[in-house]
Amino acid sequence: MDFELSKEHVMLQEMVRNVAGKEIQPYAREVDETGEMRLETFKKLGELGLLGIPFPEKYGGAGGDTISYCIAVEEIGKACGGTGLSYAANTSLGASPIYYFGTEEQKRKWLVPMAKGETLGAFGLTEPNAGSDAGGTRTKAVLDNDEWVINGEKCWITNAAYARQVIVTAVTGTKKDGRPIISAIIVPTNTPGVTITSPYDKMGVRGSNTCQIVLENVRVPRENLLGDEKKGFSQFLYTLDGGRISIAALSVGIAQAAFEKALRFAKERKQFGQSISKFQAIQFKLADMAMEIELARNEVYKAAWLKDQGKPFAKEAAFAKLFASEMGFRVCNQAIQIHGGSGYMREYEVERYLRDIKLMEIGEGTSEIQRLVIARQLGC
Repeated sequence: MDFELSKEHVMLQEMVRNVAGKEIQPYAREVDETGEMRLETFKKLGELGLLGIPFPEKYGGAGGDTISYCIAVEEIGKACGGTGLSYAANTSLGASPIYYFGTEEQKRKWLVPMAKGETLGAFGLTEPNAGSDAGGTRTKAVLDNDEWVINGEKCWITNAAYARQVIVTAVTGTKKDGRPIISAIIVPTNTPGVTITSPYDKMGVRGSNTCQIVLENVRVPRENLLGDEKKGFSQFLYTLDGGRISIAALSVGIAQAAFEKALRFAKERKQFGQSISKFQAIQFKLADMAMEIELARNEVYKAAWLKDQGKPFAKEAAFAKLFASEMGFRVCNQAIQIHGGSGYMREYEVERYLRDIKLMEIGEGTSEIQRLVIARQLGC
């Protein structure tokens, strides 16, 4: 890998950092406490072209690369973990599958509005009995003349309450070996039979909308099938590989925020006649935190670079997601420790970082699943 941030990457980083500092960070505590997304934020991100970074200009995007997108995810996540999650889910899960696998008509109809920030997107994969075991999907779609009739339930779906459409995975048939054929279908959220609720009281990333979706005899046109009917499973595995890079970037952003808070606090907090940053125990913690964040960021960039080069990146995406999420938890936990009793108090914010980062070890494939993916990539 021969890579360094370009002048354009640095300019984008500065721009997103400034926007996040003005439009996102000041409201981070509010959205955490209320559990409500701040739609004004996403409208602003859309106006600035940040919701369409990795998509071509002809589809309303900015024509940027995956590294540019990861830079944006990190900076937004650093300002607010919940906002960062909804931003990442919109692009990686809601929009990217349509760009990768959609027809030209589907891209014009569904991708362009998302890239322009006119609406958000969502990806309905997880079910009550099909989380890590995505192959256990029970939602079914049956062709009736020229319409798909869909029945099933999805849970923990990000952005669905604010999305114009949800990409839903459903069983559409059976293979010769008896395994289900899982396809992806674009379902407009205003279709009769679609019920979307937000019943969850979450531990963290509370500023990100999370929904339950019930589909009862939902009818959508046959042309809403996304990609190859028989390759839906492999399509969403590719989608998840890309999504793991963004979750890794988000983990780096949250960890960076926690580290900066801890470093500032350590320099200001006086004990035994000097700032606690002068004590070796604290110095070693901060050194380890800084090192692990940088290592994780480098792995994010490597996975993103491989993706941009059209090279295999599944293993590296799993490396990045696994290491960055577990690193993030360690860093956020140590940030609280450095703050001492103050770290346990909401006003210092580091406790929110720990609550937010925990989801990164679970969503987009748990740490256990990442290790399984890596082992399989190694030929085990």
